[in-house]
Amino acid sequence: MRSAGLFAALLALVVPPAAAQQIVGDAIPASLTGQPGDAVRGRAIVASRSVGLCLLCHSGPIAEERFQGDLAPTLAGAGSRWSEGQLRLRIVDGSRLNADTIMPPYYRTTGLQRVARNFDGKPILSAAQVEDVVAYLATLKD
Repeated sequence: MRSAGLFAALLALVVPPAAAQQIVGDAIPASLTGQPGDAVRGRAIVASRSVGLCLLCHSGPIAEERFQGDLAPTLAGAGSRWSEGQLRLRIVDGSRLNADTIMPPYYRTTGLQRVARNFDGKPILSAAQVEDVVAYLATLKD
């Protein structure tokens, strides 16, 4: 039993995160981390002008943040419009659903163009941060 845990840990080091993603239709049903995210941390990421930058293009029910975007759908009601898996795929790589999207792939690291040197080969958000954002957006029911 102990060797199975060690094998899983070693596999996690060798297999890139993208390989663990299972896209089913228009969703990634399983958590990227195997754990649910934290909605409070997710709200902070969405509201952040230096981490998620979500409000640059989207508006949302975050009244304290002024100057919210109108280039993309509002985040209000996102949890009613999309399942957690659908939200996850949109955050991981929205271009899988719409090749013309202007939304950056927050968790894809390959096939990108004009990437800042400090982000080359790295996702914008970690798997845990993606799960936190999914958890927050899933709470937005209206």
